Amino acid sequence: MDRIPITKEGYDRLKDELKQLVTVERPSIQRQIAEAREHGDLKENAEYHAAKEKQSFLEGRIQELNAKIPLMQVVDPKTNKSKTISFGATVSMENLDTGETSTYQVVGPDEADLQSGKISFLSPIAKALIGKQEGDEVTIRVPKGDIQVEITEVAYL
Repeated sequence: MDRIPITKEGYDRLKDELKQLVTVERPSIQRQIAEAREHGDLKENAEYHAAKEKQSFLEGRIQELNAKIPLMQVVDPKTNKSKTISFGATVSMENLDTGETSTYQVVGPDEADLQSGKISFLSPIAKALIGKQEGDEVTIRVPKGDIQVEITEVAYL
């Protein structure tokens, strides 16, 4: 199976999430289910059904993380000395129509978060940027239409 690239920060965050789910959340839900069972008839026990549903989502996430984590390949962007954009690059660009500047880091799909400026290497924006370098003008296809940007900086931080 293919390895999934991820930064050290993203990898550590997923490992911490798995640990939290297994050591804190799972026992807590098990206690909630046990308490709800003590209330009697399970058919009409809303607390029991809510706890079981929560347990189902939790176990699904634990299984997902247990399946993904072994497939991950930690990549340190700081070791990349390339001038072209690839995984881990922090890219600053200027929208040629509006003059707005934006900065994104190209990361793995499990750590992408547009609010914090992290985009998946599988996203349309990253796909348009990968292989380009500082000074290049790029057309990026987004849901609102095409945008023209100039890459103003490429760094591996």
